[in-house]
Amino acid sequence: MDKKVHVALWICWIIATPIFLTVAFDISPPAFKGYEWDIAAFLLLMCLVSIWPIIINDTSIFYVQGVSLVVFLFFGLFIEMILTQIAVIVLLLKVRVGFKDLYRYPLNALLFYCISLGGAGVYYLVGGTHGLLTFNEDFLAIIAYGLSVFIINQSLLSFFQVFIFKMKFKFLTRGFLWELFTSLLVFPMGIGLYFLYLQAGMKAIFFVGIPLLGLSIFLALYYKTQRINHYLQQASEIGHQLTERLQKKDVLDIFMEKVTNMIPLEAAYIIDVYEKDKLRIVRKFENGKIHVNVEEAKSPDRGISGHVYIMRESVIFHRRKQWKHIHKSQLPETVESVIGVPVIRNQDLVGIVILASNKKHAFDRAQLMIIDLLSAYLGVAVENAKNYEETRRQSEHCPLTGLYNYRYLEHKLDREFKHLQQRKLDTLTLILLDIDHFKAVNDTYGHHAGNEVLIQLSKRLLQYVRKKGTVARYGGEEFVILLPNFEKQNSVAFAEELRQLIANQPFEIEHSLQNNNSRTISVFITASFGVATAPIDADDTFSLIRHADRAMYIGAKKAGRNKVAAYVS
Repeated sequence: MDKKVHVALWICWIIATPIFLTVAFDISPPAFKGYEWDIAAFLLLMCLVSIWPIIINDTSIFYVQGVSLVVFLFFGLFIEMILTQIAVIVLLLKVRVGFKDLYRYPLNALLFYCISLGGAGVYYLVGGTHGLLTFNEDFLAIIAYGLSVFIINQSLLSFFQVFIFKMKFKFLTRGFLWELFTSLLVFPMGIGLYFLYLQAGMKAIFFVGIPLLGLSIFLALYYKTQRINHYLQQASEIGHQLTERLQKKDVLDIFMEKVTNMIPLEAAYIIDVYEKDKLRIVRKFENGKIHVNVEEAKSPDRGISGHVYIMRESVIFHRRKQWKHIHKSQLPETVESVIGVPVIRNQDLVGIVILASNKKHAFDRAQLMIIDLLSAYLGVAVENAKNYEETRRQSEHCPLTGLYNYRYLEHKLDREFKHLQQRKLDTLTLILLDIDHFKAVNDTYGHHAGNEVLIQLSKRLLQYVRKKGTVARYGGEEFVILLPNFEKQNSVAFAEELRQLIANQPFEIEHSLQNNNSRTISVFITASFGVATAPIDADDTFSLIRHADRAMYIGAKKAGRNKVAAYVS
């Protein structure tokens, strides 16, 4: 919220408070002589009830209306307004409103001023009075007062959320349903407390007030239990989604998205632990956006992440003073509350999760428990994804050269031809090259030397092709290069440059001598190239490979080798 709005709220409160109290005093002059202890007892009960609120979406729901109803009906608007304002202050102290959120004091004060005055206005319009009321004659006015207080409260809350906090308007929210549910429980108890107070005096506060306080405590604990169950259900669903993902990127994205939607916070970080004692941020949530941010390696000697790394256990800090001893923290200066959780897999710390909020006491033990659970899911999911990616990499790559293999090439060709059909690609060129007289290299220098030639050739191809296309080992001493959106003439020129790169630069290999010593020698090799381009030369993957192969053998191999030949239909 903008600071100008904070100032405006305080100014409105300073101006409105004497006006509201004066109007309340004139409408309903207080008559409390002889009832000082009764009023003090009601105030104590209201303050005790205020200590056990339910907090939903940063909005506190408490059950003071059951007691304030009695105060309003018997003592009038002015006394009810004073006591309610004191109870609201107790509530805000209980939820530990920090310096940054001091605006909530004038905001809540203005809210309850309006509720008290609005409810009283409706009550008086239907003929309500104060003091000794009868159930039959005054029941309609009491019901009208209760309904008007509920409606005004919900209307003002919606107004503040939309126009002050810039939130989207929602009608049937959890807060609304809980407010409705608790009002249906507490309001009848308030009516019973009032009529029993008329008969028994202060004893009624004990007989009805204590159960009302007990109900407040029970509902607060029940809501907390429901909240934990809701978190556990969400954690189970998130865990299933994480373990279903087979790529590490997807696992990290889902974890960050779900956690930031589940728990109110301002910042979150997933930190990867790798290469023995090096930390880096791999996902970051700040300013409402998730960023993929791989930072440079850092030693675990700074910040909350370093603290978690060293301690190997979860931490929760409720305010900045609790972690001011942790040096070199990179968290934003506005952060107060922090949760730090290690991600441990097979007794090894593989990551760290950090959640941060600008509010004091923003997190509780239940949320820490849930993040602990989700971090365990994260560790399993990341390991599964790594294993899958490694298995897939091995299945799609040549173990000798590290290039893609024929299996990958088939899938890649199928995808590229679909792109051709969908007009996402204009052309697709396939270059097939075969090393000339490769058998002679193996026979002369040994198979190990032949493997060295294949490895060095693969590196040259990758270095030259780079991001222009895809390099794969087709089999034996044959290699394939796929070039999307290359015209045939340009593809032939590209192949010619590659041919010269291979032929003009020697390959360094280890040659074993008879006395088991070895020495490095330079070997020159050449290669023959065949070029075919779709859709000019082929309509399907099989034809494209066959035509490039035909061009290589007929146009290059039979023509003397060490040549580039394009397919001619």
